[in-house]
Amino acid sequence: MPTFLRETSLKRHNVLDLLFRNLTRVSAFGVLALLAAIIGSLVMGSMPAINAFGFGFLTSSEWDPVNDQFGALIPIVGTLITSGIALLIAIPVSFGIALFLTELSPRILRRPLGIAIELLAGIPSIIYGMWGLFVFAPLFADHIEPWLNDRFGAMPYIGPFLSGPPMGIGMLTAGIILAIMVIPFIAAVMRDVFEIVPTLLKESAYGLGSTTWEVMWNIVLPYTKIGVVGGIMLGLGRALGETMAVTFVIGNAHELHKSLLMPGNSIASALANEFTEAYGELYTSALIELGLILFFITFVVLSLARFMLYKLGQREGKVT
Repeated sequence: MPTFLRETSLKRHNVLDLLFRNLTRVSAFGVLALLAAIIGSLVMGSMPAINAFGFGFLTSSEWDPVNDQFGALIPIVGTLITSGIALLIAIPVSFGIALFLTELSPRILRRPLGIAIELLAGIPSIIYGMWGLFVFAPLFADHIEPWLNDRFGAMPYIGPFLSGPPMGIGMLTAGIILAIMVIPFIAAVMRDVFEIVPTLLKESAYGLGSTTWEVMWNIVLPYTKIGVVGGIMLGLGRALGETMAVTFVIGNAHELHKSLLMPGNSIASALANEFTEAYGELYTSALIELGLILFFITFVVLSLARFMLYKLGQREGKVT
């Protein structure tokens, strides 16, 4: 190959490499710029409410658009409770699904079941909401809530949380619907990360006499903890920000109750219900501040998850 052709080829590759490098750099910083723009717009839109209510906005349960009195306590509590219920149900169920698909399921069933789980993840949230309102809520009111009242309503500590009129809609119903929605996401991620564990590690543990549970708990989970936590955070992100499904079944009541069977509200459902009807600068600003609070909650949760993974990484290899 002639020298001048080789030099021309090298120059062309250098130009393409420089172009690719700059393109990736622009893409990375573009995401940061977009994030900063979102935060800035939320902060600017929230300023009237921040100036009017200050930190009292976070602790007030009053929501009175007529008199321009707003507080975020009820939506914040509703968001945290429903998301917590969803994770309490979804994590063990998703782990069981992933364990079955990777270790216990017959090979002929693994692909059909995996495809079915992925299809569940693609169902629109409004379908879950309609199913929850028209199918699940009546069944829950007729069969589950009376049973909860009879079995747990009179207990001294948990009774106040599981007693109330069997209406079918409420915080517990919203949490269960959210759990059904996030299970496919968490289960799919867990299944994928469980499958990348080297077979040699698992076979070595089985050869030493370990049970399937011991292999999963002591070998697979430590090896895949970052992916597992990532899947859980993916599900939590959807649970925190879910709008339509929660709006259908949570009751949309700006009231604070001890009972999980009573109607409540979440940040996402409050925004969906009231943003188009908001009149006046202060009302709109209060709703925008709710969005800013939801963003902050998500950021704090993800930061805590990353910190937990960092601490777990520091403990690796140490004798406890």
